[in-house]
Amino acid sequence: MSNQNLLRATLFVLIATCTHAADKPKLTLDEFLDSVDISGLQLSPDGRSLLFVTERADWNQNIYRDDLWLYRDDANGKLTQLTQSGHDSTPRWSPDGRWIAFLSERKTAGDSGDESGEGATQLYLISPSGGEAFPLTRGDESVHAFAWSSESRTLYFATRVPWTREQNDGYKKEWKDVIQYRAAERGDMIFSLDLAGALARHAARGTSRDKSDDAAGASPGARALASLPLRIHSLEASPDGRRLALLTDSISQREEKIEEFEIYAVDLLNASPDRPPRQVTRNQALEQGMHWAADSQHIFFQVEYGSVEGKYHDTQTRLYWADADTGEIKRWATDFEGAVGAYAVTPDGGAVAAARLGTEVQLYAQTKSSAPFSKQAGWPGTYERIATAAHSPRIAFVYSSLDKPNEVYIAESMATLPDARPVTAFNKLFTERDLPKGKPYRWTADDGTSVEGMLLYPPGKFEVRNLPMLVLIHGGPDDVDDTDGNHFQADWYRWERMAATQGWVVFQPNYRGSCGYGDKFLEQMVPQIVSRPGKDILEGVDAVVKDGIADPAHLAVGGYSYGGYMTNWLITQTTRFKAAVTGAGAVENVANWGNDDTSFDDAFDLGGLPWEAPQRYQDEAAIFQIDKVRTPTLIVAGSDDIRVAVAEAYLLDRALHNLGVPSSLLIFPGEGHDLGKNPWHGKIKVREELKWLQKYGGVSAK
Repeated sequence: MSNQNLLRATLFVLIATCTHAADKPKLTLDEFLDSVDISGLQLSPDGRSLLFVTERADWNQNIYRDDLWLYRDDANGKLTQLTQSGHDSTPRWSPDGRWIAFLSERKTAGDSGDESGEGATQLYLISPSGGEAFPLTRGDESVHAFAWSSESRTLYFATRVPWTREQNDGYKKEWKDVIQYRAAERGDMIFSLDLAGALARHAARGTSRDKSDDAAGASPGARALASLPLRIHSLEASPDGRRLALLTDSISQREEKIEEFEIYAVDLLNASPDRPPRQVTRNQALEQGMHWAADSQHIFFQVEYGSVEGKYHDTQTRLYWADADTGEIKRWATDFEGAVGAYAVTPDGGAVAAARLGTEVQLYAQTKSSAPFSKQAGWPGTYERIATAAHSPRIAFVYSSLDKPNEVYIAESMATLPDARPVTAFNKLFTERDLPKGKPYRWTADDGTSVEGMLLYPPGKFEVRNLPMLVLIHGGPDDVDDTDGNHFQADWYRWERMAATQGWVVFQPNYRGSCGYGDKFLEQMVPQIVSRPGKDILEGVDAVVKDGIADPAHLAVGGYSYGGYMTNWLITQTTRFKAAVTGAGAVENVANWGNDDTSFDDAFDLGGLPWEAPQRYQDEAAIFQIDKVRTPTLIVAGSDDIRVAVAEAYLLDRALHNLGVPSSLLIFPGEGHDLGKNPWHGKIKVREELKWLQKYGGVSAK
């Protein structure tokens, strides 16, 4: 190309870029963190109304608001906000469609509670026609789970075994503020509550609260059905009304004994507090996502950690069902290579699931366990949070893609998915901003394995070469929602769009251990939990640089949770990164195993418990190679994190300070692993991470 033609081509690119930038304004940090998350989708039994939960930041109250919304599919397509307390979740339609029950942490007159104004989580009721919600349960114990009876006349709920006021007062007198770890733990009790009686009591009481109702720990009118020395995670009544299925969790809500996570069933015709529920499953798996099948004989469930088939062994998320009488288990979607994510039971007795294969999450359907797991026609991108109706072929879901923010859609049937219509526009602002564009990227690892990731380019610079690059590493590592792909998310955890808007091309590698690429690909991180994925990531960086996409003089790295774990490791393996931002990531493995609330996968990934594989616990830990670090590093952590204890952040900061490596540590008070208490913490996190990249990565904000 002649110099004149080169000049013309350069001018054309500049003019096109300027024109593109002038079309829409760029996204600001404030706009980015005002995104709305949508969950808890519930179609009414007739399929004509849709219920869901929105979560959004409330900057004035310093909380994330959870509110219920109702969409009516009438002539006006009306969308109504049902509740406004900011503390409402887990809505469930009554099978007759006349009522909506939900859980709420709102504090009403007479409640005990902390200084934030939140009381114990209680079960509430509201009419879909509107009006004020009112509590069905009372007392000091939070409701952990609830379910409707099949005929809508009864509600079942679970709390800790309640104590009387005398028992509570006696305990406080003896122990004061001392925490009896384990010794003070109590199991759960399941209660039934007659709806007609509860409505009559509410009508007689009016909307005021009488403290005399709470003379005992149990809710007025509640009848004890069964108890367990475990926590009840979820409840669901069979469609024929004969049985109540329950999914258990450990009392401490930490994964310490695999046998604490099982499915049980209560015979509702012969229920008694003296008769323990019958155990349905007995395996080395952590069951989750439990639902009755339409036949009232089988119970669907998923397994992400552990194994149904034998000794504990992590694979991609799988879908099973168990015979409620015999305990016989069959796996669904056996012909699918990827991970089976969120699912819903269909009226024909089958299931529909959002399943990940590579960077795409599509809808698949299966009519019976022996039938094919068939991909449905749809749009490229990510489907999630599925809802079906008991008496309608309609399906609702949340959908997003790289250039389409998450919204709720409804399709008339599985056959008409491409014609699904949006029923919300909560995140419309993103469509009015100049957003980054992206695409998948593949490279070959040193052992010949094909590895994939995503590239997200700055607005107006799609496929422009020699850009500064941020390697942003997803957490998990094997969660369906964590693997990077063709989807849209905007929050403190997934902030790649803000980094791209600031001028970085963002490289998101799906390293060994990520889901959507087969069980073998996932398992190849075991027992090299950071060294093998670390090689994949660095080889991906080499490939992107070799292809001329990234400027090797301006590379940065970051991640949160397991992404922070990997970031901490990578800065001990290379000095090529000019800046690092890490959050809630471990730097050693022994204390991390001891503090972690998900310890099963830690021990599996490292090939044994700390005393069984001590050398590997050391070899796969960043702290023992920390003297190699030269990369300026910003560290963030929640003060109350028990997934990755805040001590790991202090340990990393102490080491870098001792070595004279520039570092900064931000501790967010009251926050756990998920920064879900105060939205200002997430905003400050992303704000400071962007500043750190600008300061040490050599890229000016644009």
